[in-house]
Amino acid sequence: MKKYFSAIILSAALFSSGCVKEDDFLDKKPTDILLDEAVWKSKKLVLNVLADLYDRIPNFQSIDGYWNYGNFNEGFISRNGDRWRFQNNDWGYGEWGMWDYGYMRDLNIAIQKLGTATELEDVDRNVFLGETRFLRALLYFEMVKRMGGVPLITEPMTYDFSGDPTPLQHPRAKEADLYDFIIAELDAVTALLPDNPGDKTRATKGTAQAYISRVALYAGSIAKYGGTTPSVTLVGGEVGIPASKANTYYNKALTAAKAVQGYSLYLKKPADLADNFANIFLDKGGNPEVIFAEDYKLKSGKVHNYTIDNQPMSMTEESFGSGLNPALNLVQEFELLNNTYAPLNNTNGSDFVYYDNPLDIFAGRDARLAGTVILPGASFRGRPVDIWGGYMLADKSIISGTNFGAQKTLPGKTAPEVVVGEDGPIPGLEWSAQTGFLVRKWLDPNAGAGSLGTASDVWFIRMRYAEVLLNAAEAAFELGLPEAKDHINLVRRRAGFTTDLTAVDITFDRIVHERRIELAFEDHILWDNKRWRLAHKVWNGSAMTEADLKANMGKSDKINTQVFGLTPYKVYTPGVPATNGKWVFKIEKPNAVTGADRFRLGNYYSYIGDDVINNNPKIVRNPNQ
Repeated sequence: MKKYFSAIILSAALFSSGCVKEDDFLDKKPTDILLDEAVWKSKKLVLNVLADLYDRIPNFQSIDGYWNYGNFNEGFISRNGDRWRFQNNDWGYGEWGMWDYGYMRDLNIAIQKLGTATELEDVDRNVFLGETRFLRALLYFEMVKRMGGVPLITEPMTYDFSGDPTPLQHPRAKEADLYDFIIAELDAVTALLPDNPGDKTRATKGTAQAYISRVALYAGSIAKYGGTTPSVTLVGGEVGIPASKANTYYNKALTAAKAVQGYSLYLKKPADLADNFANIFLDKGGNPEVIFAEDYKLKSGKVHNYTIDNQPMSMTEESFGSGLNPALNLVQEFELLNNTYAPLNNTNGSDFVYYDNPLDIFAGRDARLAGTVILPGASFRGRPVDIWGGYMLADKSIISGTNFGAQKTLPGKTAPEVVVGEDGPIPGLEWSAQTGFLVRKWLDPNAGAGSLGTASDVWFIRMRYAEVLLNAAEAAFELGLPEAKDHINLVRRRAGFTTDLTAVDITFDRIVHERRIELAFEDHILWDNKRWRLAHKVWNGSAMTEADLKANMGKSDKINTQVFGLTPYKVYTPGVPATNGKWVFKIEKPNAVTGADRFRLGNYYSYIGDDVINNNPKIVRNPNQ
């Protein structure tokens, strides 16, 4: 379907330029190709074009490419082919860049054609026009958050074959001007789009307002915090936003967030808030939290392999799984329910803390933890996962194996028995839970979802109401308004917190922390740290120690350059009932983690290709590259 719209336009161009008037044969109407003018007269055909345009919305981290969730130390990728990330120190300057004027041209053509599609009913034409303008605004947002200002082109360009390409060469817009355009477009299309919170896969008034809250928040934070990295600017304004504009953007973000109506936080399972949180990403039946999503459907053939790649190895429907292993770095940041931060309590002085059950070490924490991560001792699909690294003896030595469920004979015994879990962790073994954790968010529990023959149709949520509340909280905080606490507390109550934060409790660190926890594995961590100008501090290239891991919890600029794991071990001390059969935990780095991530100032804005600059000398390069 991705080539459908372009094929329509191309075929129309061929027929319009290739017909010879004197040749009756060539004047015959084609029966196997749709002409351009026919498309814009038919509601059904326009819907087909729109389906293609929606399908081309770009993602960076998504369920279609789960390995990208390992890029920023939220998780470790167990698959061998993706281990390179953990040995590298630097990101390339173009790793998340985008310069997609092919998609932009198709959007501009659709907007132009719809503007004159008088044979469509006005109500349909207006909605279609609103949707295409929304998609164009979204594409410009995807480009500006990566590249800074890009050429602002709102009409389809056509080369006249004169030999002079200069009419097609446009300079980069100022970053602020591009954000202003996106916000203005999203605001304008609210008058064209339907007010239908029940539609989750097409743009609505609520979708547009929700995106204004995100876009304006990005612009506001770049304006405010860009001053901390003065070298990350260009004199022409293509990169950088004046600090004087920050409050204007924050006000727009707050106003838009509060205008999002008809949605609410998901709370269909109040008796189990962890399961409730996990179900946000699975429930397609009247889900009040989802605002905008990319849908997948088994019967249509549009499915994905996220569950195939990430299901627990102990219950895999194929010969692989456990691909994404959440990092201890993320896991320990989930607060205790008394609103405090604390590392997981695995040691007591020189000895380990001994637990009766592996889940006990995680007790009393934010319900979103168990809704995001499959913890040792937890269950999936009604069965317990088998995450443990081996037996620990009285002298603290370890007996383990090098394959899933390996068997050995323990001291004092005569028969071999299992000495390591069917899920691992086993150092260096592909498809094992090498951090001691497995991912739960987005994971499909339905039978067949982990099979190549069926796969999963769990949707990818691009915008949900919890983010809108956090956008409102951040904007209100930056404006010095006490209402910030009201928005953030709504999100936290759903996570099991019974004591609200006060206005005094709401700090920048709290804002950053809440987004990291609520929106983990939802494609926010990179863009948030970039817009706050935290990325070069968080990923500063320094190797981490265990002390670094446990220090400065809840701080926005806490170093996070390497992945750590937490391995559970069964204690084997026959004759010592106080410890025998208990569980202990060791903090360990996966053995593939040898590099420390370094985000350079040149990474704040992605590299513009030499081919782009060679073809258009009006384009200036991004700074520090």
